[in-house]
Amino acid sequence: MRKFLSCTIVLLLMHLFVSAQENNALKLKISVKENSSLTDLLQQVEHQTSYRFLYDPSELKKNCKLPIAGSYTFTLSQLLSNLGLSYLVDGVQVILKPAVVNKDPGVLSDTLLPLQLLNEVFVIGYGTIQSNYVSSSISKINSQQFHKGSVISPLEMIRGKVAGLSITRVGGNNNPNQVSTVQLRGVTTLSSYDASNQPLIVIDGVPGASLDLIQQDDISSFDVLKDGAAAAIYGTRASPGVILITTKKGRPDSTLLEYSSYISTDQLRKRPEVLSAEDYRRRMLDPHNSRRGIMIDYGATEDYYSQLVNKQNLTHYHYLSASGGTEKNLYRAALYYNSRQGIAKENGNNQYGGRLGLQQKNKDNKIGLQINLAANIKEINLNGGNLEDFEQALQQNPTQPVKDADGEYFYTSGTGYYNPIARLNQEQRSATIQTLAGDVKGTYQLLPHLEAAVTGAFFKRNRTEHNYISKNAKNSIDNYKGGGFEEQSSLIDQTQTLEATLNYKLEKDKQYLNAITGYAYQRNVSTSFSIGNSGFMGDGLPWINIGSGTDLALGKGDMKSNKTANKLVAFFGRLNYVYADKYIAAVTLRKEGSSRFGTNHKWGMFPAFSFAWNISNESFIQEFSFIDVLKIRAGYGITGNQAIPEYQSLITLGTGGAYLNNGIWFQTYGPNKNPNVDLRWEKKKELNWGLDFVLFSNKLSGNLDIYNRTTIDLLANYSTQVPTLITPTIYTNVGSIKNKGVELTLHFNAVRKPDFSWNIDFIGSAQRNKLTKLSDDLFKATYFQYGSLPAPGSLGYAIRAEEGEALGSFYGKRFAGFTNDGKWLFYKADGSKGTAAEMSTNDLTYIGNGIPKYMLSLGSEWKYKQWEFRLFFRSKLKYQILNLPNLYYANKKMLGNNILSAAYSKYQSLNDDPQYSDYYLEKGDFLKLDNVTCAYNFRTRNKLIRAVKCYCSIDNIATLTSYSGLDPETEDTGLTTGIDTRGGYPPTRTITIGVNLSF
Repeated sequence: MRKFLSCTIVLLLMHLFVSAQENNALKLKISVKENSSLTDLLQQVEHQTSYRFLYDPSELKKNCKLPIAGSYTFTLSQLLSNLGLSYLVDGVQVILKPAVVNKDPGVLSDTLLPLQLLNEVFVIGYGTIQSNYVSSSISKINSQQFHKGSVISPLEMIRGKVAGLSITRVGGNNNPNQVSTVQLRGVTTLSSYDASNQPLIVIDGVPGASLDLIQQDDISSFDVLKDGAAAAIYGTRASPGVILITTKKGRPDSTLLEYSSYISTDQLRKRPEVLSAEDYRRRMLDPHNSRRGIMIDYGATEDYYSQLVNKQNLTHYHYLSASGGTEKNLYRAALYYNSRQGIAKENGNNQYGGRLGLQQKNKDNKIGLQINLAANIKEINLNGGNLEDFEQALQQNPTQPVKDADGEYFYTSGTGYYNPIARLNQEQRSATIQTLAGDVKGTYQLLPHLEAAVTGAFFKRNRTEHNYISKNAKNSIDNYKGGGFEEQSSLIDQTQTLEATLNYKLEKDKQYLNAITGYAYQRNVSTSFSIGNSGFMGDGLPWINIGSGTDLALGKGDMKSNKTANKLVAFFGRLNYVYADKYIAAVTLRKEGSSRFGTNHKWGMFPAFSFAWNISNESFIQEFSFIDVLKIRAGYGITGNQAIPEYQSLITLGTGGAYLNNGIWFQTYGPNKNPNVDLRWEKKKELNWGLDFVLFSNKLSGNLDIYNRTTIDLLANYSTQVPTLITPTIYTNVGSIKNKGVELTLHFNAVRKPDFSWNIDFIGSAQRNKLTKLSDDLFKATYFQYGSLPAPGSLGYAIRAEEGEALGSFYGKRFAGFTNDGKWLFYKADGSKGTAAEMSTNDLTYIGNGIPKYMLSLGSEWKYKQWEFRLFFRSKLKYQILNLPNLYYANKKMLGNNILSAAYSKYQSLNDDPQYSDYYLEKGDFLKLDNVTCAYNFRTRNKLIRAVKCYCSIDNIATLTSYSGLDPETEDTGLTTGIDTRGGYPPTRTITIGVNLSF
């Protein structure tokens, strides 16, 4: 017979359920079974209040029975202390942890070790491990630490939260159709193919997953594998690092319905300062203006830039999830819809989709099944937000009308010069992306300590794109005889993954052992098709029937298709060993084969090992009472990079000319690539030293990492001898890059009181790189060039990569002043001065670098009762920016078109054609107030609504910098760093208002 005990529990202390000023307490009527667990009690408290308990289930199992034998009134601290537990309150979240014993015996500490350093579970690839057993460089960011507000990519929630991880939204813009660029610990390759410098994304254990399939409310945590020892388990794709994303799961015996929503709008933060129509007319009358003869007053007053801006833009986001289940069956399902509009007109997207996660175990927990399904449909308007449109708006004569007196769009002659408002309204460009993925994981407990698992996953993404130029558009008239132009394309990417593992885990006496071995297979297939046609009778026909145009039938259209495929096969293993919670070791080995490489090097070996010493558990450290945790780490690992185009190791055929035979045209084929049987992986060898610490009774905690990495066998195209080989270039392995840096993370609990807390987080990193080798005995290269500078003029390339120099280095002329009539003077190699015409290639030199040497962030969070307030700052230091807008448009020689106002202030002395030199390199250092968030957690006694949280967030608020351009945050990942493009997307400030509801 079931016996029920009625317990009246008064939860006191801090501001959990009581205000100290009011000196009263919330009383709850809790009914629990005899010998019930603490988990049962906590779940009932959650049902009756807005509070949520966070805890390690294994810790509660050790202390499972409640000390209840009747009706009692006691405090939460009394209850938990009897169970060897303590707690920490964070808003409406209550974190339960093992009680921490002070250095003085028998005295229970009032504080807890931070969540990230006390038995927190880290995801490490093909498994998990407790944080105190980690021996490599891994950063974990939980959902409580995420940035709140509107984000385009989920990765933006951890921007500035992980030392060494650069997540850049170029130009401070919020283009909804452009994702942030991501790079970890600097450049590791010369390859720019397939995001080769970006970390591998793994979602719920599936490598290479798409970020399109997750929303910000899907995510429980990010684990970033930063060094080679941590990332080597992923072998050939791990050189740029690995980001593991864990999605939220259902909780047993806790049915939860959650709804999250926000609306946001972008405000124009800064725009180019160009001549107004009045200024333009005044310059036409200036007798000293040598360009006044070609300047024309068309009689209008226009601001083309503002006509491309959507001041009424609005973004809204809606996310609904349901989760729950039992200990044997768990589920979580989510549906979402969001609509994003950018600051540019005709620039945005709508997306909707869902995610379903199921977990099931049999009666004796020996067999487990996990199923995940996710789908996303994104409808994208690509017509606006075109960078060339904003560049054209900058150049447009401000006296030139958008439309003439007859209502037709106004055009003037000029190469590469068009009316951006006309283009926006006379062309269409859209895309639809349909993404579907699923995975099934089955587990079986073969022995008490041995588990087998098999995972199968599939992924499919179909992108269709539609571009149309209307019949009366200038582009149509000039290039398609007024017949319009329609292009339709499709790109389908598919991935199949199979992985099998055996996992042995044993914890006995003072020893912990975890060994895993496995097999992995992945196949990627990509197919594409496009067709273009013109000669249409009307603008309504192409989308319905692209074949209705005449040019395709006449052989003037365009049609092409392509298919590529590649395979990866791997065998891997890892051993983790811990003795007495003091001495920690891990060894990893992955052997992997790729179809992308030559027959002599299909397989690569990627070993790693790491060690850690938990000094704080040694007896000799006990006398230092200010040390709570002190652990040193050292690791070494080799990882690979296989991000190159398909079939580079093989000889392939390409089409040539056609010939006529008996009235029939035949296509010719011939070799179009040199084979390379020795083509192999790039390999990154990395050594990492680390230190983890908690000091002064949890007042200060953090970690320090120092790394030194060398990438060898760099993949690149090199020139070859013809006719010895078939074509003039070959893809091969030659060079090497060295990269070293320091990373520091600090967390400071400044104030921790019942009704008020203040936390400060500092993240900092410094890194340097050098291209140490670019040639060998067989293949020679003096340098590689990047960042081609556009017309007018033949200005060459902005960036040069040369042996012995840092990557991202600007290479050009050194400014020496102006002549009396405003002509350029530059320093020659011998120190003398010369005009632009007198300069030679021997006079060029390295003049700056576009990669920031230091990245810093500072976050501060205050909590007072139900209020939360956050400030977040970011900074990048010690780098230069090439200001292309000023180079081309802050120049009076460009008049006729419009120019920047700076031509008559900062650049007043210049009266010459544009030239690339260090004159246009500016200091890029900046400090941004990146985010301010204010939130309020409502107390609710409503049986239907468990919790309500409202917040307001502002992003990209203010920037402190000496840079004269629109925004100093230029592209700082990859190989074309530090170049501020001529036509940038407008930088914005984003205001978000949101609400989170729990039922």
